[in-house]
Amino acid sequence: MPAVAWFTLIVAALIIAITAVGLLRVIFHLRAVRKTLVTTTGGVQAVASLTSTVPERLTSVNANLKPVRDFCETV
Repeated sequence: MPAVAWFTLIVAALIIAITAVGLLRVIFHLRAVRKTLVTTTGGVQAVASLTSTVPERLTSVNANLKPVRDFCETV
């Protein structure tokens, strides 16, 4: 096989290897980003549940205060 053919095969192998390494790095970075996003989503859901509106969290209190509200509306 001529030297030019060997050179072409070596250059092609190098290009493929460098591309494969680059793609592996992208995969690892995307995995790290996914892990961070899952953690962030969990934190956001916890904050959302802790800061929900008063009527949703205090339905029993609102039900107990209904007679007071009704009385106040008549005054």
